[in-house]
Amino acid sequence: MTFATAKRFSIAEYDRLAELGFFESDNRFELIRGEIIKMAAKGRFHSVCNTLLVEELIILLARRARVRVQEPIILSDDTEPEPDVVIARSRSDNYVSSHPESADILLVIEVSDSLLIIGYLI
Repeated sequence: MTFATAKRFSIAEYDRLAELGFFESDNRFELIRGEIIKMAAKGRFHSVCNTLLVEELIILLARRARVRVQEPIILSDDTEPEPDVVIARSRSDNYVSSHPESADILLVIEVSDSLLIIGYLI
């Protein structure tokens, strides 16, 4: 009996696929433990909650940390999720050289349509 093993991608391979236009332009994907996952569409309620949350965080943090919205973070060589909101340490290069990694991340927030906001401290 032959078993097929699913291909696991590294961040470098995933980024190269994106550069080559492998992904549909109207869909969003993220890399989780080497698997390319299609992200769910955002509903109106989710969008409004995310917007209000980000506005408050920017005021609250007053440039003491970087508020990133639906941008990639690097958790390992094969995991690059795009959480709703990330609070990351301020860095002089504003993360031009790389996405925030675990050591840079202060808080990760995912907004859920079930009216529950979940935060993960990393």
